[in-house]
Amino acid sequence: MIKFIVKLHPEIAIKSKSVRKRFTKVLENNIKIMMRRIDEQVKVRNNWDNLTVESALTDDSVRRAMADSLGRIPGIVQFNEVKEIEFTTIDEIYQQAQQLLGDEITGKTFCVRCKRQGKHDFSSSDVERYVGGGLNQHVPGARVKLTRPEVTVKIEIKDQRAYIVTQAHRGMGGFPLPTQEDVLSLMSGGFDSGVASYQMIRKGARTHFLFFNLGGAAHEIGVKQASHYLWSQYSSTHKVKFITVDFEPVVAEILENVEDSQMGVVLKRMMMRAGSIIAEKLGIPALVTGESIGQVSSQTLANLSVIDRVTDTLIIRPLIQHDKQDIIDIARAIGTSEMAEAMPEYCGVISRKPTVKAKLEVIEQQEQQFDFEVLETVVDNARVMDIRDIDTQAKEEVKEAESVSQLPTDAVVLDIRSPEEEDAQPLEVDGVKVKHLPFYRLATQFGDLDQSKEYYLYCAKGVMSQLQALILHENGFNNVKVYRP
Repeated sequence: MIKFIVKLHPEIAIKSKSVRKRFTKVLENNIKIMMRRIDEQVKVRNNWDNLTVESALTDDSVRRAMADSLGRIPGIVQFNEVKEIEFTTIDEIYQQAQQLLGDEITGKTFCVRCKRQGKHDFSSSDVERYVGGGLNQHVPGARVKLTRPEVTVKIEIKDQRAYIVTQAHRGMGGFPLPTQEDVLSLMSGGFDSGVASYQMIRKGARTHFLFFNLGGAAHEIGVKQASHYLWSQYSSTHKVKFITVDFEPVVAEILENVEDSQMGVVLKRMMMRAGSIIAEKLGIPALVTGESIGQVSSQTLANLSVIDRVTDTLIIRPLIQHDKQDIIDIARAIGTSEMAEAMPEYCGVISRKPTVKAKLEVIEQQEQQFDFEVLETVVDNARVMDIRDIDTQAKEEVKEAESVSQLPTDAVVLDIRSPEEEDAQPLEVDGVKVKHLPFYRLATQFGDLDQSKEYYLYCAKGVMSQLQALILHENGFNNVKVYRP
């Protein structure tokens, strides 16, 4: 049997009784949805202070899949894989602990920590001393160390059942979906918008995605893939929407009628206007952006203040004080960095000397030259789709970007990872030529390669290579596939 004990995020535990009950019930339902995709007969029990997940299956691949899914459910701060035993004496607990964890603590320092509920003729400290002493005496090289040990043996006791933790996992934390109100996240596909969306999902807000297209079909496909990835990994228990707005006419209007230094702020105000209208139509009370103070010229406090005044809709900026490196580190941890690196930066308008201290009266004067019918038209023509349809659509769009694991002898593998990644883990394929061409040079240098050959793009997870293959296909290069060893 596979069993997990799921721990609530501490902020749930301190809620009032009624709120805690509602939150844990929502979390219980979300866990059931995710676990039943792996095992339809799984049992999930709400024990008030924790939840238990049990599967009668014993396949290790099932255990790994369940652990992976639990790690991506908002509201779980920690979950432990446990071996459940019935006992009558402390020695029975010790015997099981030695059998399960003896190999893990061999030659290492360790301590035993016990949590206990129920009436017993022993204390938690008694269990720790007895089990710790037995392991110290009978496991070769094992040595008790109460501060900073290499291994902590965790035991939880409830009445006449003991749960020996065989592996501990960290969860996402946060609140269960959707215990907060919905939000509409402005997605560009870069580092910032992806991490901002993740942070809102983690906080229990069902996060819908709004994309202002400034870069054509390839950009839209990339942002769709990034948005679908975030949804499928962290919020697939609930349906969300993906909205596309063709913003090129708005950009053209700004370029023609707005003074150079004010363009960036005006563009952001137009996005907030459009986002607010769409959010209101969908019944969504707040917008989310990935802006961070001082990161670019439009993100000074003065400029953000002017941007915010264009709408009464709440604008949430989860990353407002984050450093860029912090954002990149989070993107790597959640799996969006590769897609963000592959995403071209489309800023729409580029000012030679952008203002960093916009004045509301000056911006409003500039906007008087703007034809707002253009904005109304692009908003009216916005395309709203179910996020679940993106996967099907993407597979249809990239059906020519075939993924292969076996290569023909005359194949050329293009390792499109960054030079740092390639240096850290060089790719070698027996009998096949491997050429390193970073993703950011593909667009300009792929055409210089021998087009009589078949090329197989490689990256660590296959995400960037799929996106780049699609872009090359759109540019007329059909001799491209994806290599997935």
